[in-house]
Amino acid sequence: MKFLHILLIFLFFSCDNNNSNPLEIQLREEVIVENDVFTISYSESKEQPNWIEYTVRDFVKVADRGNMDFYKVSNVWTSDDNDYYKNEWDKGHMAPAGSFTDSWSNLEKTFSFVNCALQKDNLNRGEWRELEEQVRDWAKDIGPVNVRIELKFSTESQVLSTGASVPDGFYKFLTFSDNRKMCFYFENKSTDKNWSDYEILCN
Repeated sequence: MKFLHILLIFLFFSCDNNNSNPLEIQLREEVIVENDVFTISYSESKEQPNWIEYTVRDFVKVADRGNMDFYKVSNVWTSDDNDYYKNEWDKGHMAPAGSFTDSWSNLEKTFSFVNCALQKDNLNRGEWRELEEQVRDWAKDIGPVNVRIELKFSTESQVLSTGASVPDGFYKFLTFSDNRKMCFYFENKSTDKNWSDYEILCN
Protein backbone atom coordinates (compact mmCIF):
# COMPACT_ATOMS: atom_id res chain seq x y z
CA MET A 1 0.00 0.00 0.00
CA LYS A 2 2.82 2.40 0.89
CA PHE A 3 4.56 1.66 -2.44
CA LEU A 4 1.29 2.31 -4.28
CA HIS A 5 0.86 5.61 -2.43
CA ILE A 6 4.37 6.73 -3.41
CA LEU A 7 3.81 5.62 -7.01
CA LEU A 8 0.58 7.63 -7.19
CA ILE A 9 2.36 10.70 -5.83
CA PHE A 10 5.06 10.21 -8.48
CA LEU A 11 2.49 9.99 -11.27
CA PHE A 12 0.48 12.93 -9.92
CA PHE A 13 3.35 15.37 -9.92
CA SER A 14 4.93 14.08 -13.12
CA CYS A 15 1.65 14.58 -14.97
CA ASP A 16 0.62 17.77 -13.21
CA ASN A 17 3.85 19.70 -13.36
CA ASN A 18 6.08 18.96 -16.32
CA ASN A 19 8.65 21.50 -15.16
CA SER A 20 9.56 19.67 -11.94
CA ASN A 21 11.53 16.54 -11.35
CA PRO A 22 9.14 14.11 -9.58
CA LEU A 23 12.07 12.36 -7.92
CA GLU A 24 12.67 15.57 -5.95
CA ILE A 25 9.05 15.88 -4.75
CA GLN A 26 8.39 15.35 -1.05
CA LEU A 27 5.07 15.71 0.68
CA ARG A 28 5.06 19.03 2.50
CA GLU A 29 3.80 19.68 6.01
CA GLU A 30 2.59 23.13 4.97
CA VAL A 31 1.55 24.64 1.66
CA ILE A 32 -0.13 28.05 1.75
CA VAL A 33 -3.02 28.46 -0.68
CA GLU A 34 -4.61 31.89 -0.94
CA ASN A 35 -7.42 33.30 -3.05
CA ASP A 36 -10.22 35.87 -2.80
CA VAL A 37 -12.16 33.68 -0.34
CA PHE A 38 -9.64 32.15 2.06
CA THR A 39 -6.05 31.58 3.12
CA ILE A 40 -5.29 27.94 3.90
CA SER A 41 -2.31 26.13 5.33
CA TYR A 42 -2.48 22.63 3.84
CA SER A 43 -0.62 19.49 4.92
CA GLU A 44 0.16 17.23 1.97
CA SER A 45 1.40 14.51 4.31
CA LYS A 46 -1.94 14.40 6.16
CA GLU A 47 -3.96 15.29 3.03
CA GLN A 48 -5.90 17.74 5.20
CA PRO A 49 -5.79 21.44 6.05
CA ASN A 50 -3.76 22.62 9.04
CA TRP A 51 -5.75 25.84 9.38
CA ILE A 52 -7.85 28.26 7.37
CA GLU A 53 -8.78 31.93 7.66
CA TYR A 54 -11.65 33.74 5.93
CA THR A 55 -14.11 36.58 6.54
CA VAL A 56 -17.88 36.31 6.48
CA ARG A 57 -19.70 39.45 5.33
CA ASP A 58 -23.27 40.42 4.63
CA PHE A 59 -24.01 39.62 0.99
CA VAL A 60 -26.71 39.17 -1.61
CA LYS A 61 -26.98 35.59 -2.83
CA VAL A 62 -26.58 35.26 -6.60
CA ALA A 63 -25.23 31.70 -6.98
CA ASP A 64 -26.35 28.24 -5.96
CA ARG A 65 -24.15 25.19 -5.42
CA GLY A 66 -26.39 22.96 -7.58
CA ASN A 67 -24.32 19.99 -8.75
CA MET A 68 -20.93 21.49 -7.88
CA ASP A 69 -18.40 18.93 -6.67
CA PHE A 70 -14.92 19.15 -5.19
CA TYR A 71 -11.93 19.46 -7.51
CA LYS A 72 -8.17 19.10 -7.05
CA VAL A 73 -5.80 22.05 -7.12
CA SER A 74 -2.75 22.00 -9.36
CA ASN A 75 0.56 21.21 -7.65
CA VAL A 76 -0.93 20.40 -4.22
CA TRP A 77 -1.23 16.79 -3.06
CA THR A 78 -4.66 16.54 -1.40
CA SER A 79 -7.36 14.11 -0.42
CA ASP A 80 -9.74 12.98 -3.14
CA ASP A 81 -13.05 11.14 -3.61
CA ASN A 82 -11.50 7.82 -2.57
CA ASP A 83 -11.00 9.09 0.98
CA TYR A 84 -14.74 9.70 1.34
CA TYR A 85 -16.09 6.60 -0.39
CA LYS A 86 -18.72 4.65 1.55
CA ASN A 87 -17.65 5.74 5.01
CA GLU A 88 -18.77 8.01 7.88
CA TRP A 89 -16.80 11.04 6.71
CA ASP A 90 -18.31 13.97 4.84
CA LYS A 91 -16.38 16.32 2.58
CA GLY A 92 -16.62 19.06 5.16
CA HIS A 93 -16.22 22.57 3.80
CA MET A 94 -13.88 24.60 5.98
CA ALA A 95 -14.78 27.92 4.33
CA PRO A 96 -18.52 27.23 3.96
CA ALA A 97 -20.09 27.33 0.53
CA GLY A 98 -23.17 29.04 1.97
CA SER A 99 -21.13 32.06 3.06
CA PHE A 100 -19.75 32.73 -0.42
CA THR A 101 -22.73 32.59 -2.75
CA ASP A 102 -22.23 36.27 -3.57
CA SER A 103 -20.65 35.19 -6.88
CA TRP A 104 -20.20 32.01 -8.91
CA SER A 105 -16.45 32.51 -8.78
CA ASN A 106 -16.33 32.68 -4.98
CA LEU A 107 -18.69 29.74 -4.57
CA GLU A 108 -16.57 27.60 -6.88
CA LYS A 109 -13.43 28.41 -4.87
CA THR A 110 -14.97 26.78 -1.79
CA PHE A 111 -15.21 23.44 -3.62
CA SER A 112 -11.46 22.89 -3.81
CA PHE A 113 -10.14 19.79 -2.04
CA VAL A 114 -7.75 22.07 -0.13
CA ASN A 115 -10.88 23.52 1.52
CA CYS A 116 -12.17 20.06 2.39
CA ALA A 117 -11.71 18.01 5.58
CA LEU A 118 -12.70 14.54 6.71
CA GLN A 119 -15.57 15.52 8.99
CA LYS A 120 -18.01 13.24 10.78
CA ASP A 121 -21.22 13.31 8.74
CA ASN A 122 -23.47 14.06 11.71
CA LEU A 123 -21.23 16.93 12.82
CA ASN A 124 -20.94 18.45 9.35
CA ARG A 125 -24.69 18.41 8.81
CA GLY A 126 -25.58 19.33 12.38
CA GLU A 127 -24.04 21.74 14.88
CA TRP A 128 -21.12 22.69 12.61
CA ARG A 129 -23.55 23.80 9.90
CA GLU A 130 -25.76 25.56 12.43
CA LEU A 131 -22.83 27.62 13.71
CA GLU A 132 -21.94 28.56 10.12
CA GLU A 133 -25.51 29.82 9.69
CA GLN A 134 -25.27 31.77 12.94
CA VAL A 135 -22.05 33.44 11.80
CA ARG A 136 -23.82 34.57 8.63
CA ASP A 137 -26.60 36.05 10.76
CA TRP A 138 -24.06 37.89 12.92
CA ALA A 139 -22.31 39.23 9.82
CA LYS A 140 -25.62 40.56 8.54
CA ASP A 141 -26.61 42.13 11.85
CA ILE A 142 -23.34 43.47 13.31
CA GLY A 143 -20.72 43.43 10.56
CA PRO A 144 -17.95 41.22 9.15
CA VAL A 145 -16.75 38.25 11.19
CA ASN A 146 -13.19 36.98 10.82
CA VAL A 147 -12.98 33.20 11.16
CA ARG A 148 -9.98 30.98 11.82
CA ILE A 149 -10.33 27.21 11.93
CA GLU A 150 -7.54 25.01 13.25
CA LEU A 151 -7.66 21.24 12.77
CA LYS A 152 -6.41 19.12 15.65
CA PHE A 153 -4.26 16.05 15.00
CA SER A 154 -2.40 13.76 17.39
CA THR A 155 -0.40 10.55 17.42
CA GLU A 156 -3.74 8.80 17.86
CA SER A 157 -5.36 10.34 14.76
CA GLN A 158 -6.89 7.75 12.47
CA VAL A 159 -5.16 7.27 9.12
CA LEU A 160 -7.37 5.83 6.40
CA SER A 161 -6.18 3.03 4.14
CA THR A 162 -6.26 5.61 1.34
CA GLY A 163 -3.59 7.65 3.15
CA ALA A 164 -5.53 10.62 4.53
CA SER A 165 -5.46 11.48 8.25
CA VAL A 166 -8.74 12.07 10.08
CA PRO A 167 -8.74 15.19 12.31
CA ASP A 168 -9.44 14.62 16.00
CA GLY A 169 -11.41 17.84 16.12
CA PHE A 170 -11.87 21.41 14.93
CA TYR A 171 -11.23 24.72 16.70
CA LYS A 172 -13.21 27.69 15.38
CA PHE A 173 -12.14 31.19 16.45
CA LEU A 174 -14.40 34.15 15.68
CA THR A 175 -13.34 37.80 15.82
CA PHE A 176 -16.00 40.48 15.46
CA SER A 177 -15.58 44.02 14.15
CA ASP A 178 -15.47 45.37 17.74
CA ASN A 179 -12.62 42.90 18.49
CA ARG A 180 -14.88 40.74 20.64
CA LYS A 181 -14.00 37.06 20.32
CA MET A 182 -15.81 33.75 20.56
CA CYS A 183 -14.09 30.35 20.42
CA PHE A 184 -15.39 26.82 19.93
CA TYR A 185 -14.06 23.28 19.85
CA PHE A 186 -15.85 20.38 18.17
CA GLU A 187 -14.61 16.82 18.52
CA ASN A 188 -14.83 15.02 15.19
CA LYS A 189 -17.68 12.76 16.16
CA SER A 190 -21.47 12.68 16.28
CA THR A 191 -23.01 15.55 18.19
CA ASP A 192 -25.93 15.63 20.59
CA LYS A 193 -25.77 19.24 21.84
CA ASN A 194 -26.54 22.72 20.62
CA TRP A 195 -23.69 24.52 18.83
CA SER A 196 -23.45 27.00 21.72
CA ASP A 197 -22.51 24.15 24.08
CA TYR A 198 -19.19 23.80 22.24
CA GLU A 199 -18.00 27.29 23.18
CA ILE A 200 -14.68 27.37 25.01
CA LEU A 201 -12.54 30.06 26.62
CA CYS A 202 -10.41 31.98 24.13
CA ASN A 203 -6.74 31.76 25.14
